[in-house]
Amino acid sequence: MKHLLILIFLFLNLASSCQSDSGSNADEEVDGQGKVTYTASNEVFTNPERGFMHSWQVNSEGAAITAASLANLKKENVSLILRLYYLEKFKTTALSQTQLDLIKTDFTRLREAGLKCVLRFAYTDAQDGTDASVAVISGHLDQLKPILEENKDVIAFVQAGFVGAWGEWYYTTNQLTTPANKKLILDKLLETFPKEIKIQVRTPKIKQDFVATTTAMDATVGYGTTNTARLGFHNDCFMASVDDYGTYINVTADKTYISNEALFVPTGGETCPPTDVPVASCSIAEKEMTALKWTYLNLDYYGPVLQEWRNNNCFTDFERKLGYRLALVSSSITKEVALNGSLQLNAVLNNSGFAPVYNPKNAYLILRATNGTVYKKKLSFDVRKVIPRVTFDLKETVSLTEFPAGTYELLLKIEDSSSKLSERPDYSIRLANTGLWESTTGFNKLSQTVIIK
Repeated sequence: MKHLLILIFLFLNLASSCQSDSGSNADEEVDGQGKVTYTASNEVFTNPERGFMHSWQVNSEGAAITAASLANLKKENVSLILRLYYLEKFKTTALSQTQLDLIKTDFTRLREAGLKCVLRFAYTDAQDGTDASVAVISGHLDQLKPILEENKDVIAFVQAGFVGAWGEWYYTTNQLTTPANKKLILDKLLETFPKEIKIQVRTPKIKQDFVATTTAMDATVGYGTTNTARLGFHNDCFMASVDDYGTYINVTADKTYISNEALFVPTGGETCPPTDVPVASCSIAEKEMTALKWTYLNLDYYGPVLQEWRNNNCFTDFERKLGYRLALVSSSITKEVALNGSLQLNAVLNNSGFAPVYNPKNAYLILRATNGTVYKKKLSFDVRKVIPRVTFDLKETVSLTEFPAGTYELLLKIEDSSSKLSERPDYSIRLANTGLWESTTGFNKLSQTVIIK
């Protein structure tokens, strides 16, 4: 009998420690609250508006992106491309209809493929090349404005562009980098692009001069749509020298400024050939991208730096960590709710990525009946506030009025704020937990049920 009791005890302990197929463990019910803990996933997978991206440039009136090339990106877990349009034929004239149609076609194909772009325009790819005047730039932006408004849903971010070689705001033949002209161009960019879109400038000083302060914004500004809240940063010589080829003036102060700003605005870009520093090691890159909250990085340049990471087995880790990587830690809910009552949802999330989510999303608690009927209840949860390395408590009281009695499975959906994309799973955020993601719906299972009676 004694041996039998021991065997039963061991079996019960083993059963309680086994993970369910859903990737979660249900704890005991306490005071009507059912608690579930979740298992984090180590898988590399695609999420919108983040990660390694390809850089695809096209000359004036060139070829549109092909559906086949976009489809291939899914195999690389790429959800973003940098689309760089060179307008070398239009330095003194209006954009042609052919050029405008090219841009429209690209946006259509991006949307069909379930992807987004980081957008940039430039007039030359040579240091000694010529750019356009402020007046011409302004005219081009006027032409582009309706296209940008129509396709804002597939623009993740914009790099300021237009000025100098590669649109990097340095070499210019039209004095575009004078304080007055920089202000004119930034004002025009902010006016032309829809207020939902964030615009990245090449150096922190460009923003500091424009907003007339070196003090980083706080949350009261950062989650808004003022000009200050919309300006982020791109660095196209990341980790290439002590000051990243002039990206920084006071290196320590400038990096601290970007680190604080990047709670609200995106940083991204590419590496380039190192000069007075060695090729960036895994540890240096990890430290820099953590501090500066990098959300995307060019896969196509600079090759030796990327190869260094592959050779030293950190490239895959960076695939996971670029941008946000959100995961559930636990959740507890009211297990039984009276008809027309309210459900109390408490969940804990963390973000093991380098950066937050930057673009607003709509979050819903999904209730799925046993007959398959789906109900959506909008949450006030703002996913942008799940910042790296800080535990986030999601607490909401959800009214269930007008829901029929029955048993419901609970799921969480974090979808694109655009009505054009909201029902597309490719544009919904997948949580980094095992066994929770539904690729056909864009839902994340909570492994919870509620009974309404």
